[in-house]
Amino acid sequence: MNAARDAWLRWYWLWDALFAIVSVAIAVIIVTDGVGGPLRRWAAVGVLALMAAWYAGYGRPAITEEVSAGQDRGRIFAAGLVLLLMAAVALQGGASFALFAVCPLLFMSLALREAVAAVVLVNLLPVLAALVEDGTGGLLAVLGPGTVFTTAFGVMVGVWVHQIVSQSEQRADLIRELERSREEVGRLSREAGVAAERSRLAAEIHDTLAQGFTSLVTLVQAAESELDHDTDKARGHLALAARTARENLGEARALVAGLMPSALGTGSLDEAIIRQVERLAEETGVRCDHRFTGDLAELPTGLEVVLLRAVQEALTNVRRHSGARHVRVSLDVTEATVALRVTDDGRGFDPDPATEGFGLRGMRARAEQVGGRLAVHSGAGGTTLELEVPR
Repeated sequence: MNAARDAWLRWYWLWDALFAIVSVAIAVIIVTDGVGGPLRRWAAVGVLALMAAWYAGYGRPAITEEVSAGQDRGRIFAAGLVLLLMAAVALQGGASFALFAVCPLLFMSLALREAVAAVVLVNLLPVLAALVEDGTGGLLAVLGPGTVFTTAFGVMVGVWVHQIVSQSEQRADLIRELERSREEVGRLSREAGVAAERSRLAAEIHDTLAQGFTSLVTLVQAAESELDHDTDKARGHLALAARTARENLGEARALVAGLMPSALGTGSLDEAIIRQVERLAEETGVRCDHRFTGDLAELPTGLEVVLLRAVQEALTNVRRHSGARHVRVSLDVTEATVALRVTDDGRGFDPDPATEGFGLRGMRARAEQVGGRLAVHSGAGGTTLELEVPR
């Protein structure tokens, strides 16, 4: 049951009170006015009592309960109500005052057109009763402006009330649709949040743990190949592998706790970049240079994370794919922007964004999140990665 219908039912007792008051008042009028014989008067009162019982036992549930056959039940109730009213009016003309209670019930239980027809019919009952009792003279006496006015007034009020109820139901439908839409928006927002968090975790894992494991594999393989003829160099590679594993463990803990990268937690951005560059040189023997200009200490933490992850991804690509002999990392900080540039003299690759891997896509997404842009230029002579972000 919807909220609009609940509100209507909370005030439905007023209709019950109206029906009861009108029924009792008409019964008193019929009994005391002295028109007609006692038998007809009491018979009319009995019919009014049947009307009240018909309303209480069948009509009220048909109007208030939401059942699949509710419209059919409303028609049955209205038909019985009209027949009982006709019988009461035929027995005693004063019973026509019951129209004050009957007309609203007809509009409640029938569709609009059916209710209008029924209201017109019951308003003509006094005319028909006068025609039967008094002939044409009585008919002409009754059929006048009063009957026409009451019929028109009843129809107009009923149509007006019906339109109000219809608009209320439409508003209730709109409210329910809005609530469903809000629930759907909430569900989609939660799903989008989950997808964004999944994408963030995937990028973090790719930029940290996966790259660390790649370094571990490379170092262990290098140590294995040197165990038989250069144990000192093998021990150096194993020591570097142990250090890489410890750093990877720190990254994993930071990832779980939602903290900044462990490399930034123990030092500044330039120190973290230098460690990444030196590790590449130790692991691969590639000659690495770095250059910093401007004040890196004033950069916000979120921007530092983006820059460090970009350096890590660029150096991982150098380690895994380029075959480069020389790598240069430069970071230039101005009042308005921060520009990162990583170049190598490797074999290059296809820089088409449509074919780039997960790492570059993640780097591009990080840059866009802070309002920056990423450009990759690659060819046979090497690769240049340029990342520019606003401060």
